[in-house]
Amino acid sequence: MAGNRKIGISDINIYIPRPKLELDVLIRRRSENNPRLARHLDRALRVTGQKTIRFTEVWEDSATLAAQAAYGLLKNKDPLALGKLRHLVVGTESGLDHSKPLSAFVQGMLQRSGLEIPESLSSFQVQHACAGATLSLLSVGSLLAMSNRPAESGLVIATDVAHYETETTAEVTQGAGSVALLLESAPRLLELDLSTIGMCSRDVDDFFRPLGSATAKVKGRYSMEQYWANLEEAFLDHARRIGGQPSEVLESTDFFVLHTPFHNMPESAMNVLLKRHLNLEEEQARAFLDKRGFFTGVAPLARVGNIYSGSMYFFLASLLNDRFNEMGEKIAGRRMLLASYGSGNTMIVYSARVAEGAPEVIRRWDFDRIFRSARDAEFSEYLRWTEGVHDRSAYENLLKDVAVPAESFYLSGIREDGYREYAFAADLRDWISQREAPVDMRRRVPILR
Repeated sequence: MAGNRKIGISDINIYIPRPKLELDVLIRRRSENNPRLARHLDRALRVTGQKTIRFTEVWEDSATLAAQAAYGLLKNKDPLALGKLRHLVVGTESGLDHSKPLSAFVQGMLQRSGLEIPESLSSFQVQHACAGATLSLLSVGSLLAMSNRPAESGLVIATDVAHYETETTAEVTQGAGSVALLLESAPRLLELDLSTIGMCSRDVDDFFRPLGSATAKVKGRYSMEQYWANLEEAFLDHARRIGGQPSEVLESTDFFVLHTPFHNMPESAMNVLLKRHLNLEEEQARAFLDKRGFFTGVAPLARVGNIYSGSMYFFLASLLNDRFNEMGEKIAGRRMLLASYGSGNTMIVYSARVAEGAPEVIRRWDFDRIFRSARDAEFSEYLRWTEGVHDRSAYENLLKDVAVPAESFYLSGIREDGYREYAFAADLRDWISQREAPVDMRRRVPILR
């Protein structure tokens, strides 16, 4: 809350690409060539709790993922509501251009899909490892709080493709996906407290991706230790700003949502916090969290993989969906603590309150569609995905036999000068050849092969 105006999230939409690889398949295939790797990968599964990787189709990248999540959120909105959109911001560590933000590509794709996205808006990209989306959220929330027009809204999108070096233990924590958040005054889902945000930042090398590298470099154990330490400091900063004792803040919180690079990470971080400030041993901490729906909320992330900047917001949607199914209307008014970590590093801890309109919003969600949409991918598809970014000629060859589903955004080509071009695949009865269409035409356009 800023001043007398409540600012927060009114709706959430998640897009996870369809291709799925079970990690037991990955271990079996990797072990065929390197039997000694099996033991290390098995241990990685136990440590992380991961089960599945979801990865992009040939035609998808971090920009199309973002557009897909945003389209699902906005396509049924009243055109008048779209006209009040003032901010379109993307948080990512999977940028595609050293100059142009993903938000600009997304704006163009949404407009080409037929949505009346205005041009009188701010558009930018935020990068800070997995905290980019949270920094975007807090920026847009603050801008809305300062506006003299309460009806204005903002769209924040977390989008990422998580690549690690193959045939390493980090390979089991890959993934891809996007989460779109609609921010408004008088929010219907979650009211944010912008006045008591706790922060901690340090200059460390726990995780990084050098320019030109398609894969991230990570120091696994060291990164976990940095997560725990920064959570402690940011949480204490948050408690000081509230004016309460750390133990009181923890005990009065109904739900906890943390950045989840892999399934078991949030529990390990909460165990450290609960031991230090409530003197809870591991089993006691587990009971404390279980009572608050923590484990059912985080469980679906094991079946998706790491989506970097979107992982905390996937956890948020999952927990709200589960708690609504369990509590119904009583979910309204519950207090939440959120902790967002970005390697390199920063930790942001903030609180929120479940809004009165949340039950109505959550009731319209179809959270399980994320898993119904999955398809078992061939291992050859996965290997192609691990190759990372393709050059222009290679991508043209890959696209030759592709049939893009209706209502899907896709990378239609890479120009000779390196610029990426995107399009929207429509229902066949709306088809018009893209090359024959006027430059300013916004009819939905499919790719036919």
